[in-house]
Amino acid sequence: MRDRFSEAEALAAIPRLTRSRLVTYVAAQVVMPVIAEGGLVYRQVDIARLALICDLTEDLELDETGVAVVISLIDQLHAVRQDLHALARALEAEPAEVRARIGAVLRSER
Repeated sequence: MRDRFSEAEALAAIPRLTRSRLVTYVAAQVVMPVIAEGGLVYRQVDIARLALICDLTEDLELDETGVAVVISLIDQLHAVRQDLHALARALEAEPAEVRARIGAVLRSER
């Protein structure tokens, strides 16, 4: 699987995406490609995000505001997920009795 795409390759990878929509999404910073010598370069995550945006606008008929809200929520969820993974790694480094105490507190909070 490729990890870098030119604008033309990004447009070819997502048939429903037009150049004008791509420019709009980049200008709105919904997608943030990398600046390279030959122009903007889109990563695999950008391609997936653009495909999702096309789905949201065409299949679910969300307007720009709705898409912005959904993308913002996805970004927040992703950040929380990264934080949880970091916390889990930190907890793994703790002694067993510390992990047991934290686990007991978490179970009592449910």
